[in-house]
Amino acid sequence: MPLTFADKDTDHVITRIGGGSEVRQHLADMGFVAGGSVKIVSSINGNLIVSIKGVRVALSNEMAQKIFV
Repeated sequence: MPLTFADKDTDHVITRIGGGSEVRQHLADMGFVAGGSVKIVSSINGNLIVSIKGVRVALSNEMAQKIFV
């Protein structure tokens, strides 16, 4: 399921990253890779703040929908 539908404050394992090659590379550069762990810290109007590798990252709804857990 896309990260936008995942539960808040729960660790999730990334199963795959969708989108074009540039989008996948951009997300990989930020630490979003298959097998990695991600936790949703907060959600405001569909946009997310997530914790990945000990760092908080803000994601637009569009980008979050490309991350599957």
